[in-house]
Amino acid sequence: MATQQLATQQVQLTGMSCAACAGAVEKSIRGVDGVETCTVNFAAEQATVHFDPERTDITTIQQAVMAAGYGATPLQEDAQMDDQVEAEQRQRQRHQRQLSYRVVLGVVCSTLLVIGHTPMMLGRHHIPGIPPVLHNPWMQLVLTIPVMVWCGQSFFVGAWQAARHRRADMNTLVAMGTGAAFVYSLVVTVFPAILTDQGLEPDVYYEVSAVVITLVMLGRLLESRARGQTSEAIRKLIGLQVKTARVRRHGETMDIPLEQVLVGDTVVVRPGEKVPVDGVVLAGESVVDESMISGEPLPVTKGPGDEVIGATLNKTGQFTFKAERVGRDTVLAQIVQLVQQAQGSKAPIQQLADRVTGWFVPVVMAVAGVTFILWLTLTGNLVMALFTTISVLIIACPCALGLATPTSIMVGTGKGAENGILIKDAESLENAHKITTLVLDKTGTLTAGKPAVSDYCTVQGTARELELLKLAAAVEQHSEHPLGEAVVAYAHRQGIGAKVLESIVVNQFQAVVGAGVEGQVSDGPSGPVRTIRVGTGRWLQEQGIDLSPLAKTAEAWAQQAKTTAWMAIDGQVAAVFGIADALKPSSTAAVQRLQRMGLEVMMLTGDNAQTARAIADQAGIQQVIAGVRPDRKAEEIKALQMQGKFVAMVGDGINDAPALAQSDVGIAIGTGTDIAMAASDITLVSGDLQGIVAAIQLSRATMGNIRQNLFFAFIYNTIGIPVAAGVLYPWLGLLLNPIVAGAAMAFSSVSVVTNALRLKRFKLSS
Repeated sequence: MATQQLATQQVQLTGMSCAACAGAVEKSIRGVDGVETCTVNFAAEQATVHFDPERTDITTIQQAVMAAGYGATPLQEDAQMDDQVEAEQRQRQRHQRQLSYRVVLGVVCSTLLVIGHTPMMLGRHHIPGIPPVLHNPWMQLVLTIPVMVWCGQSFFVGAWQAARHRRADMNTLVAMGTGAAFVYSLVVTVFPAILTDQGLEPDVYYEVSAVVITLVMLGRLLESRARGQTSEAIRKLIGLQVKTARVRRHGETMDIPLEQVLVGDTVVVRPGEKVPVDGVVLAGESVVDESMISGEPLPVTKGPGDEVIGATLNKTGQFTFKAERVGRDTVLAQIVQLVQQAQGSKAPIQQLADRVTGWFVPVVMAVAGVTFILWLTLTGNLVMALFTTISVLIIACPCALGLATPTSIMVGTGKGAENGILIKDAESLENAHKITTLVLDKTGTLTAGKPAVSDYCTVQGTARELELLKLAAAVEQHSEHPLGEAVVAYAHRQGIGAKVLESIVVNQFQAVVGAGVEGQVSDGPSGPVRTIRVGTGRWLQEQGIDLSPLAKTAEAWAQQAKTTAWMAIDGQVAAVFGIADALKPSSTAAVQRLQRMGLEVMMLTGDNAQTARAIADQAGIQQVIAGVRPDRKAEEIKALQMQGKFVAMVGDGINDAPALAQSDVGIAIGTGTDIAMAASDITLVSGDLQGIVAAIQLSRATMGNIRQNLFFAFIYNTIGIPVAAGVLYPWLGLLLNPIVAGAAMAFSSVSVVTNALRLKRFKLSS
């Protein structure tokens, strides 16, 4: 099946309580005929589904999720981003309020139960200051019922739904543990003679059920609040979007809602306002702060012909621009979509946690059963056997395992987006920390990608520099060649304005492919007519022009990897231009930092070896692969991979797309082409190579955070379950109270999410 035939749909899920639930939802969706792939993000409570629309639809997928005992609501693609996020936030806040009410009731009832249970724990029938009614089993039953029925409703309903579908999850563990303590206490309350006839005290343990449920609910509340912070980056990005735009239509200027802006509209932006959508400046000049999109702190000067991005801030002047991308086609919308996609994806390291959670709950239930039988057989103490079993069921929570990876991925990708680093998916984020070899394209990646005149020399000295430059630019302004544009731009920088060049009459203009341009130039109607040629040295020599007066100068520039453009007037050499694609200001520093990080940095280019070597020396790169045709770049990457290297390719052009796709990690310069960005795993919005340093640092920090989370989750269960089962009792006389087990279980999930949130404070180098 071709990938382009598949439809992609994000679904908001409800009813999941642990990683085992996420696995059950994923399995149910994948079981639908026509579903190609499905990824469920437990932390985000969302599923990303890729399916064949000719074989199934979203309604069928919803029904499959509902049949598994969970809820599913499709996220509408055509809905406004801010409306969708606000709706999700309102739903989260409503859920948190409900949890808060339950926790408050649970705390009140549990506190009274613990106070009433204190005399029994101390082996006394009465303690001054504690009303005897609180110690009464029937009063304790009355205080426990609201906690079991209302506060713990979700656990028992979830356990019943799981049982109906022949599954077991966290709800099963909590319901069995608290239910066992409650049923035991209820039997003793109603039929105390069962124990008194054997000479035993008819003690009840209602507080165990109430306190455990309250603690688990408190853990869920804290976890929900912490998880809400993981998507803060999305909310920040969407919060950048303005609500209205000032548009000129039919000669009138009007303010309209953002969603009514159309492609082709003329939009007016005044100082201090945000740019509403993407477009190209028509008139006016200003300085625009693009830091919220690119992460670059320095404002960018904008004038006619320059692109502007929606949600960026206009600082000084007023300008008008033509709207070219609106709605979900804007850069901001695409960034938000990419971040959401990345946050919903799974990293390969998560596969281990997924495998463990798949069999975790059944194993825990088996361990609990063995614990009960073993202690009852060895001691004959029903209460001890019951309490160790309850402790095992309560402490064994798979939530920490399920949250360990996705929470870190969500925070890490969000942190990257805030700094102009767009990460395609979780696998790309994970792979970035494995990079051993970094291959850099030259043009547009290491260099600015735009040729500029760096040197200019005339035969007759400085006296005629501007006069000759004016003539050369007058001819070149009729050319569309990049070198011609460089000469015209250089003339402008030297103070020769567009009006001056337009006043010079150029007749019989001709562009010779691969050679240069020529034309008949005159300064006004009565001025002398001169033949001006600007082009390659070979072409001028073919015209019989002697280049020797400037040959040494041109040769010196050629050794510096500069292209030479010669100028001749009436068959005599007059001047020569040195044109170079200069390094970006940050390239050398970025290469040095990457090398200090232990990476092997190489340059891959189609330029000749001399030019490539000159640029590499400036950047501090030792290894250069030059003269590579565009269709061979991917093969060079593959050759490096065959040597056992984990290769990242950095490029910006269409010709880099195959190499970006072949590499283990493709990094596209955001100032480059859309094709290069589509083929890449990571996109640097600003085009600054320091972003590579930041991306690798972010990957290393995120993977370190994930390992910490997984270690904590595994070690917690590895130690907690045996202790709860009573392995220390024969030697230390230590048993784990179910209440302590409940507190530990709640703490494990909260601690994992809190640790992931530390990534928000991580400082990225730029």
